[in-house]
Amino acid sequence: MPVTYVIRFHIRPGQRDRFMTLLNGALDAMRHESMFHQAVLHADPQNENHVMLYETWEDHQDVLDTQLQRPYREAWHAALADLLAGPRDISIWHPIRSDRAAQSRS
Repeated sequence: MPVTYVIRFHIRPGQRDRFMTLLNGALDAMRHESMFHQAVLHADPQNENHVMLYETWEDHQDVLDTQLQRPYREAWHAALADLLAGPRDISIWHPIRSDRAAQSRS
């Protein structure tokens, strides 16, 4: 069953560029994983150092056992203590419906 993680980050002042560089590297690599569905990165319009990542995978156990251990995540995980003002806020959700804009037929 697919699982979605909503992860909120509070980036330390002056660390946003490094945060984005490391996260973009991980996201670019993740998209090639067979169990990956999608990821959407959001920024708080009031504070660019508040970021939310919405990430969907095919299987929670695979994320725990395999995906979190991928070598491309090592630098990202190792840097989090220096990049963030506090711990990540992680919640886990199961999708029950997904809608997208209808494509124009003109």
